[in-house]
Amino acid sequence: MVNILITGSNGQLGSELKNIYNTNLFKFEKPVNIEFTNIDTLDLTDSIFLKRFIEDHSFDFIINCAAYTNVDLAESEKEKATEINSLCVKNIVEAIENSVTRFIHISTDYVFDGKNHFPYTEEMKTNPTSEYGNSKLKGEEFALKYDKSIIIRTSWLYSTYGKNFAKTIYKLCKERESLNVVFDQIGTPTYAKDLAYAIFQILDQTIKEDHFYKGIYHYSNEGVCSWYDFAKIIAEKSYSKCKIYPIESKDYPTPVKRPFYSVLNKSKIKQTFNLDIPHWQDSLNEFFKNLNNF
Repeated sequence: MVNILITGSNGQLGSELKNIYNTNLFKFEKPVNIEFTNIDTLDLTDSIFLKRFIEDHSFDFIINCAAYTNVDLAESEKEKATEINSLCVKNIVEAIENSVTRFIHISTDYVFDGKNHFPYTEEMKTNPTSEYGNSKLKGEEFALKYDKSIIIRTSWLYSTYGKNFAKTIYKLCKERESLNVVFDQIGTPTYAKDLAYAIFQILDQTIKEDHFYKGIYHYSNEGVCSWYDFAKIIAEKSYSKCKIYPIESKDYPTPVKRPFYSVLNKSKIKQTFNLDIPHWQDSLNEFFKNLNNF
């Protein structure tokens, strides 16, 4: 039996992983047992308890989905963002440093400054421009100090679970006649369910081959769009009469300056793990099917 710990199980990605596992939507070739935890059942800031918990369970894999994700609020809650996004990673790594446990940590496109005009590869220089991005980059640095780590950077995550752009736009389209959405920020939406499947595929391949392809990987859905494009398609699929108007970022000021370009190059993860990644519009169709079941 392969023992797996998944932290942050109440978040978007953690919830998708839990749902897929509990409903047997993914078939592992070998028997696995997954323990799902959240802040109520496993406080990652308590390094002593965490170390004891991990030692008592002898996990073969740990997947860290726990994260502070409020990008704007992180500017005023720097210490909290740093504690969750970086120091908790440090605590996990220190708890497993003398073990054979393999570690998968989830990160973000915000480690880049968004000044590129072509997709970011894993080797490109990081340069976060926000406290959120800084905290996630520090978390990556702690993860990489452990020689059995995989980091998966993703972007524009959305799901039927939790708070996210897709659900917010869907709700606002039901309430308003029009919405203004920025058109000069370019990236790729990522359906958390697709990323969850990809993580299980990586786990399954690693277990079968008994080989862990450590390092940094990028994952998002295929294709490229602006937030305006994304919102417009959401409105159409909602059968809403709400009008979506494009505006520039300067006309929608936020505490954090968002990356103008955050498209991720996914060649490495596709080739290494033989992944077939869906286009973002196809995944949005799947999102709406699942949303209607909630």
